[in-house]
Amino acid sequence: MPEISRFYGIIILMNFKDHKPPHFHAWYNEFKITVTIRDGIVKGEMPQRALKLVFDWLEQHREELLKIWELAQKGEQLRKIEPLK
Repeated sequence: MPEISRFYGIIILMNFKDHKPPHFHAWYNEFKITVTIRDGIVKGEMPQRALKLVFDWLEQHREELLKIWELAQKGEQLRKIEPLK
């Protein structure tokens, strides 16, 4: 699963040709979640502070994430997204 961003100990990943709806994975220590890009639905658990950082990052990069999702569906190389600032 390619890493597309990393910030504050959180790793953001996206699978190639993954199931819909468009989503990404976030790992923080032993915690792993899946987050839908359009509506921010979370599956899994993560500490509240880390989850807030993931949502802040999602709000900044939603359109870019959807473009990268399309690349992943085609099996094309994914580009990195800037970390949360």
